[in-house]
Amino acid sequence: MDATELCFTPATELGRLIRARALSPVELCDGVLARIDRLNPRLNAYLTVTADLARRQARAAEERARRGELRGPLDGIPYSLKDLEPTAGIRTTYGSKWFETHLPEADGAVAARLGATGAVLLGKTNTPSFGHKDSCDNLLGPPCRNPWKLDRTSGASSGGAGAAVAAGLGPLAHGTDGAGSIRIPSALCGVVGLKPSFGRVPYHPSPDYWAARAHAGPMARAVRDAALLLQAMAGPDPRDPLSIDTPPEDYLTACDGDLKGLRVVWSADLGYAAVDPEVRRIAAAAARRFTELGARVEERTPHWPDPTDFHRVIYEVQVAARQIDRARERPEWTEPSLMEMIDFARGISAIDHTRALLARGVFYGQVFKFFESCDLLLTPQMPVPAWSAEPGPHQGPKEIDGRRTPTMHHRLAFTFPFNLTGQPAASVPCGFTTGGLPVGLQIVGRWHADSLVLRAAAGFEAVQPWARARPPLD
Repeated sequence: MDATELCFTPATELGRLIRARALSPVELCDGVLARIDRLNPRLNAYLTVTADLARRQARAAEERARRGELRGPLDGIPYSLKDLEPTAGIRTTYGSKWFETHLPEADGAVAARLGATGAVLLGKTNTPSFGHKDSCDNLLGPPCRNPWKLDRTSGASSGGAGAAVAAGLGPLAHGTDGAGSIRIPSALCGVVGLKPSFGRVPYHPSPDYWAARAHAGPMARAVRDAALLLQAMAGPDPRDPLSIDTPPEDYLTACDGDLKGLRVVWSADLGYAAVDPEVRRIAAAAARRFTELGARVEERTPHWPDPTDFHRVIYEVQVAARQIDRARERPEWTEPSLMEMIDFARGISAIDHTRALLARGVFYGQVFKFFESCDLLLTPQMPVPAWSAEPGPHQGPKEIDGRRTPTMHHRLAFTFPFNLTGQPAASVPCGFTTGGLPVGLQIVGRWHADSLVLRAAAGFEAVQPWARARPPLD
């Protein structure tokens, strides 16, 4: 297997080869690091590359493999962490000038769990300042770029993770999702991303555990790779008071089986979202393929109200509350997009904010009732393909199919609703535009139905595989 093929081999297969002693973790690590050295200057997918640490960890994994003492299925497999996750002694910037040289004293919950598996940490992936937006640029350096077209954004806030996985700069990546930040770059970069049920993966440390919106989850090129990573990340942690207090299921096994008899609803726009016609056509064709898996597919509008306005209040007030003091102290370290959110939040009263939180509760009930009549909901993931990577006051499309989309929230109509409800939702690649950019399909499950979402994603991957397509970088 040549170096490029090794970098695009699924993690499940890499693990099998390591266990059979047919592949050295050191050889694998060196191959991926060489690819990072060559391509990261063009992509800016990694903010920090931990090459020396990765080689030490790979040598330790190789020694465990030689002794027959591998710790588990991730031992020796390279992975990355989004740079919102604290890592002890490793630079953690949060995408911000405030933390450009920050070295945390302790690992976050996910970093600690993945470190214990014997997996090999390649580095910390790019993210916008404090993960506040859906394009992956910050004041630390050049923007992260989409491997399929380098002038386009990778999406965000897990944009570095999406670009890295798509480009073969590591088979597994950790991401986080507060309004779509795993699923946005997964759709725009053509990879798999799962936002698990809220609390499935503990979120520690957190500045506000009770906000109940941010999820950590896996990103990969293959569904079973995402399941493998979720298995290591999931499970309760008392430091996160809202983590789910039950052990995780066997997510790899959950990927097996068909969808016979399941009630699947396809909605092209949820009744209110602006969608590019080409994206709508590609995603609709993908949804129809679920009949090949035995599902009963019905096109239907959910008929819940558009949550954009009250979600914007919740989201931007929370962002502003965390960042306003920094913005006042060093405005030159605050991106215009972040300052716009702070300025918007200044005009929101406490009563307005509480009404938005109350509206969230009503919305959950409406979505819950809808899912009484179906098992899965399919939608386009992003309503448009990737837009320009260059930062600026007009970043992101302000119009989609003739309809105004004046804020980030208007182009995230398919993502943030399921942060509000906490339901599991996956993005899977489902095709390409005529311009060669990926399109994603979203698969949303009922409350805590993570295993079913993975099974549906794996089933779709079987009937419409995507891994053969690779960005034109080599």
